[in-house]
Amino acid sequence: MNNQEAYFLWQDLLTQATGQAFNVKQVQPLGGGCINQAAQLVGDDGRVFFVKFNTPDQAPVFGAEARGLKALQQASGLRVPDVVVSGSDANQSCLLLEFIEFQPLSGGAAGRFGELLAEQHASRADQFGWQENNWIGETPQPNGWSSSWVDFWREQRLGYQIKLAEARGCSSALVDDLQKLQAALPAFFSDYQPRPSLVHGDLWSGNWAADEQGRPVIFDPAVYYGDREVDLAMTELFGGAGEDFYAAYQAAWPLDAGYPVRKQLYNLYHLLNHFNLFGGGYAQQAHQTARRLLAEVENSS
Repeated sequence: MNNQEAYFLWQDLLTQATGQAFNVKQVQPLGGGCINQAAQLVGDDGRVFFVKFNTPDQAPVFGAEARGLKALQQASGLRVPDVVVSGSDANQSCLLLEFIEFQPLSGGAAGRFGELLAEQHASRADQFGWQENNWIGETPQPNGWSSSWVDFWREQRLGYQIKLAEARGCSSALVDDLQKLQAALPAFFSDYQPRPSLVHGDLWSGNWAADEQGRPVIFDPAVYYGDREVDLAMTELFGGAGEDFYAAYQAAWPLDAGYPVRKQLYNLYHLLNHFNLFGGGYAQQAHQTARRLLAEVENSS
């Protein structure tokens, strides 16, 4: 971070976007991400911004993230970092946001998070999908519009990850069971027909926090219109948001009785994505989940 040339793009973009000259006084590297680098920028006039940056080819990723953040910001009272500007040059691409001093989500903030997430999910579309493809971590996420949630999940979520897993060298037994599960998908929706809700898409515990006033904040989305249950499921995959969060969401918009089974189906997508990104034991977790879901189908038939 001692190469002053790295700051020129940020200064130029911020100057153009805000209409006020911005000169970097201090850059404080920030941790927490495994894909991009991030930092707090302090200007010589005291203004503070957050920047995440990567190689120039990542410019489309940052552009899609910026548009997703703006969509979430319009959907509910959940706080979402203001997008200042994104851009790139020959050396890097970057996304500049307002800087928020994150705090742990605790106390009444967790319940408020549940209420406001239900409000966000009330933002609707006529079909499932999104206005563009985006990314889930480093993995492309196709979002072509579909009138059928089963078709969308079969092809653009499970199907896409299965192809990547095959290319990564997962076992043929896992592929066979995943393909059986694809064929059996209608069984999970015989008494449940979701409507397209605006979802965050990657709502694990690393992508929410509270701000300085204790208000819930969400960030780093992979947005699309889908079954609202995908967000609730993801909150449970790597930890959880606490009893107050789930109680408040249920009070605002009760979940269907089949959610405990479907959440495994939705989190299978993320387990496969983690295998495709990181390898390791995620393939085994994905296979165990697929087998449990197939057993559910057999027991219900």
